[in-house]
Amino acid sequence: MSTDSSAALSEPQRLTRQDATVGILVALSISHLLNDVMQSLIPALYPLLSEIYTLNYTQIGWITFTFQLTASLLQPLVGMYTDRRPWPYSLVAGMGFTIIGLMLLATANTYVAILLAAGMVGVGSSVFHPEASRVARLASGGNYGLAQSLFQLGGNAGTALGPLLAACIVLPYGQGSIAWFSLVAIAAMIVLWNVGRWYRQHLSERRKVVRSSKEVVRSSLSKFQITIAIGILLLLIFSKYFYQVSLSNYYAFYLVERFDVSKERAQIYLFVFQAAVAVGTIAGGPVGDRIGFKTVIWFSILGVLPFTLVLPYSSLFWTVLLTVPIGFIMASAFSAMILYAQELIPSRVGLISGLFFGFAFGMAGVGAAALGWLADRTSLEYVYQVCSYLPAIGLLTVFLPNTSKHVQLVKA
Repeated sequence: MSTDSSAALSEPQRLTRQDATVGILVALSISHLLNDVMQSLIPALYPLLSEIYTLNYTQIGWITFTFQLTASLLQPLVGMYTDRRPWPYSLVAGMGFTIIGLMLLATANTYVAILLAAGMVGVGSSVFHPEASRVARLASGGNYGLAQSLFQLGGNAGTALGPLLAACIVLPYGQGSIAWFSLVAIAAMIVLWNVGRWYRQHLSERRKVVRSSKEVVRSSLSKFQITIAIGILLLLIFSKYFYQVSLSNYYAFYLVERFDVSKERAQIYLFVFQAAVAVGTIAGGPVGDRIGFKTVIWFSILGVLPFTLVLPYSSLFWTVLLTVPIGFIMASAFSAMILYAQELIPSRVGLISGLFFGFAFGMAGVGAAALGWLADRTSLEYVYQVCSYLPAIGLLTVFLPNTSKHVQLVKA
């Protein structure tokens, strides 16, 4: 379908359209970076907030839970709604909620106010992720893995920069300095406004193509097979995000408690892990385009098991070093799982994106609260010992069908 429409264009028109599409992918990646920089400030602030408000691990976990819960519950609903009624400028609106959350976080002087601020940032995230993921797929030119990985790369790069910026700006200058990051949100809104203009034009062109087309893409798998496959993918997301939140939420505390490093140095080591995640993100999609997303899921979930099993018993040097392959290998999982799920249900891209982003955020929130509760009653060392076995759930990948054999064109 896209090939036929491209053939009707002159060479200059094709080049202009290609350049515009690459520009949209880059814009989405940059906006995802800016969005997740602001989100990652929340866990990066935990050592400071813990000191100011004397919070225990359980209370810290509830902050993450609040942020992740609002994002988790709303994302599938946003995805379902925009499947039926796409809203080109919803990305800009979502960033507006993030600005409100940042300003509340900068001025919060009670624990309840901090929870409210975290919830508002979560609302912004719930609007941003499903629709941005859909636009990335539309702008992919058929290279879905590359497009999704480039989009995820921006988000993980932003998550990696959060602890670094917290160490350089927020920790030295205090909680009020968070308000400066509202300028980042404004920059993101400008980028997303231009993305919205392209999206609106693309939707108009796509409606004309859909009206004239007689074929649609569907999967030949039964509803039962699709349901089982989606269930397995959600279990894999559970294992990935429970483990990942143990590092993003409590790694800095673990380093301070076990190895007596400073808070600032702990943030640098957290940045090392997050940077490995950002670098690893770009591999999952393009490799999945070539060898299949199921193979990437196998490697990205189960492949980290040897490293996670060793980490709780390692020295400071080896602990920091082990987080690099853990972050790099695990990072490829999410893009591959989203794209695999979109192949299961090709007609519901928004719903799938919202469901998976929402479930991932939800598992991270539940994981943060549960692991904080466990750490208060045992120790962070025990938490990492328990979590080290989670990647073994990746063995369930063997039950996933090969989607490439079941995607087909059928008469509309």
